[in-house]
Amino acid sequence: MSNKITAAITAVGGFVPPDKLTNFDLEKMVETNDEWIRTRTGIEERRILKGEGLATSDMVAPAVLDLCRKRGIDPLEIDCLIVGTVTPDMVFPATANIACDKIGAKNAWSFDVSAACSGFLYTLTLGASLIESGRYKKVVVCGADKMSAIVDYSDRATCIIFGDGAGAVLLEPNTEGYGVLDSILRSDGSGCQYLHMKAGGSKNPATVETVMAKEHFVYQEGQAVFKFAVKGMADVSAELLERNNLTGDDIAWLVPHQANKRIIDATAHRMGLSPEKVMLNIQRYGNTTAATIPLCLWEWENQLKKGDNLVLAAFGGGFTWGATLVKWAY
Repeated sequence: MSNKITAAITAVGGFVPPDKLTNFDLEKMVETNDEWIRTRTGIEERRILKGEGLATSDMVAPAVLDLCRKRGIDPLEIDCLIVGTVTPDMVFPATANIACDKIGAKNAWSFDVSAACSGFLYTLTLGASLIESGRYKKVVVCGADKMSAIVDYSDRATCIIFGDGAGAVLLEPNTEGYGVLDSILRSDGSGCQYLHMKAGGSKNPATVETVMAKEHFVYQEGQAVFKFAVKGMADVSAELLERNNLTGDDIAWLVPHQANKRIIDATAHRMGLSPEKVMLNIQRYGNTTAATIPLCLWEWENQLKKGDNLVLAAFGGGFTWGATLVKWAY
C-alpha cells in the first residue's frame, strides 16, 4: 500500500432537537396543507430547537460528544473543530469556538465556514486537507444550523422547508486508501440574488427599519434556485464519477443534501442509481442546511460497510455546490 495519507471518517455523531413541527402544525400557521408540502418537497415534519438562549452551538456540542463517545476519545484529543453554519450563535466569536468551550475541547483551534447548504462538504474538504498535511491527527468537521432562527413563519414558501439539527464526523489519518478520496467544489456569487438574507451583515446592519421590513429572514426565489440546484448537483456528481472512472454500479450510497426530494431524485437518476441506494431523511427533518449530509451518515451508520463508495452531494445559497467521494473506513 502507498504511504499517502488520506482522511478517513472514523466516527459520526448527530443531534436533532426533540420538538417536532409537523405539516399539520404548519396548516394552522400559514395557508398550506400537508398534501401540498409532501408532494412538492417530501417533508412531513422537522425538528425545532426550542428554549431560552439555545443556539447552534447547543446542537454542535452534543453531536461532537456523541462522536467522541463512539470513538472512545476525550474532547481534549481533538486538534481542530470546523463548523459549517449560516446560523452562528452570534456574528463573532465563531460557533466552533463556543462549542469547544462547551465540550472542553481545550486543545483544539476552531473556526466556522459559511457556505450555506454546502457547508458540510466545504468543511469536510478543508478538514481532510489538514489531515493530509500530516500535521493534525484528529479533526472534527460539523454541519449545524438553527434555521428556525432565520425563517419567517408567516412566509409559506420558506417556512415549510427548514428545520434544525447538527451532524459531525471525526477525521483521522489513514494509509490504506480509505476516507475522502476526491472533491469537486464550486461557487458562483451571482446566485446571491436568488437566495440570501438581506440584512444583518455589514451591507445592511440591523436597524428598526430592517427588522420591521422582515429583512433578517431567509429570502429565496424557489423556482430559480430549484433549476440551478437540479443542474448543479447532478452535473458535479456525474463529473466526480467520470473523473474517478466509476459508474453508478460502483457506488453503495448517494448521500445528498436534503433540500427537496425532486432535486435528490434528479441527481440519483443522472448517476444511474436506484432509489434504494439513496439516503433520504428529509421527511423527518426537512432541510437542516449544513447538517443534512452528516445527519444522513449518522442515521445510516450501521448500514455502512468498510470499503463502501459514497458520493456526498450538495447545493446551497451563494451559490455553492459540490460532490465528494468517500470510501468508508469501518
